Amino acid sequence: MHSTEPHISGDSQYFIHLPSTAAKRVYLYPVVLGIFRYEPAYYVRRSHYDNYLLMYINRGTLTLVYEGRQSLVREGQVVLLDCHKPHEYGNPGPGTLEIYWLHFQGSLAPEFYALITESGGSIHTPLNPYPFTHHLRRLYELYRTSAPIQEAELSRRITTMLSELIGARAGQNNSENAASEIAENGMAYINEHFREDISLEMIAENAALSPYYFTRIFSQETGFTPHQYLIATRLSFAKYLLQSGEMSVKEIAFHSGFHSESSFCATFRKWEGITPGAYRSKIRH
Repeated sequence: MHSTEPHISGDSQYFIHLPSTAAKRVYLYPVVLGIFRYEPAYYVRRSHYDNYLLMYINRGTLTLVYEGRQSLVREGQVVLLDCHKPHEYGNPGPGTLEIYWLHFQGSLAPEFYALITESGGSIHTPLNPYPFTHHLRRLYELYRTSAPIQEAELSRRITTMLSELIGARAGQNNSENAASEIAENGMAYINEHFREDISLEMIAENAALSPYYFTRIFSQETGFTPHQYLIATRLSFAKYLLQSGEMSVKEIAFHSGFHSESSFCATFRKWEGITPGAYRSKIRH
């Protein structure tokens, strides 16, 4: 469903979950979740809301008033609130504030909240946000695509996100493995879509990360920027076509994801030190 609240972008979406009786007894479960884009004038004040709230700041800055303290929460940080307590938050501006959020409940929710916040408070800065955002984004996609909902799976993903916050506080966050997974998933996405008109924003969104965080991690793990890896993948495919088929250079350009023959030839010469036609002749003779 699309939000109709004032000062929330019309393309913001949210989904409501009605748990089964069994889920209420034994699982953690969503109450409502979504991705919202807030305008600078947005502000909400609540005295009570019967669940817990996880928020990931994907872009912008959030102003938060909770337990007698006012804080600024920045991009890449996570907020965990007990909404049974008074709380208020909003967008201090000037830009758009984008948040992935999840109201959740369950028999173990109070214990998770207490364990996470007793030593670290309600605002967290994961060394690597990918494991957290990956599960939050996947929950959102389940509802957006009307996929079959399995309550055990919902509970597993929420539990994993909360456990990530516990692990980060305990110094148990395996950031090396997580960074490697980000890079591998990014390379897989590029390998699958390199012939399409894809952008850095699209690749980063697939990883549920901001372009800045994704580029930094991807470059550290692979030695390429995402753009460099995309170009290298397109050129590798083009070289295969030049070696093995009878397509014209222009056809190869478009089959490899380039916008024009001229941009393909210029890029090929810059990277390979030779034109595509000369490369083909060299390989065949």
